[in-house]
Amino acid sequence: MAIEVYISQVQIEKKVKELAAQINADYHGKEVVLVGVLTGSFIFCADLVRYLTIKNSIEFISASSYEGATTTSSGNVKINLDLKRDIAGKHIILIEDIVDTGLTITQLTKMLKSRNPASMKLASLLFKKVRVEHPLTIDYLGFEIEDKFVIGYGLDYDGYYRELPYIGVYKA
Repeated sequence: MAIEVYISQVQIEKKVKELAAQINADYHGKEVVLVGVLTGSFIFCADLVRYLTIKNSIEFISASSYEGATTTSSGNVKINLDLKRDIAGKHIILIEDIVDTGLTITQLTKMLKSRNPASMKLASLLFKKVRVEHPLTIDYLGFEIEDKFVIGYGLDYDGYYRELPYIGVYKA
């Protein structure tokens, strides 16, 4: 097994600061609820919130379309953990690590919009545009990437490699 650095720690830090600045400008004078999609987005979400100057709170939701030691989606979205508080009337930013086919995030967006937030936007660190099967809008995008299985900075392979400070390409 080998890991090739795909997006460096320095590139990630610069992009996270840029995204936070954009969110700060867009939500100046407003309060937002950041909804991190576990488990992959936890590092991105933590780093992003450190650069926010707007009033915010954090919630987490867990959903998955991957099962076990696989590098492809099962095609089914499972909600493992739901929000603990009501989001009606709140400005929501859904924080995702990677948008691949768009299945998981489309399902989550539909579910959360049914709870009547004041607004809802999507932030994703990574986007595999070539794999999208469910069209969507990413309001705050870090990097568009090639169709590679990536790990690190919260992303995993079978629960491992989340701790890497960069995005790497996993090669078995």
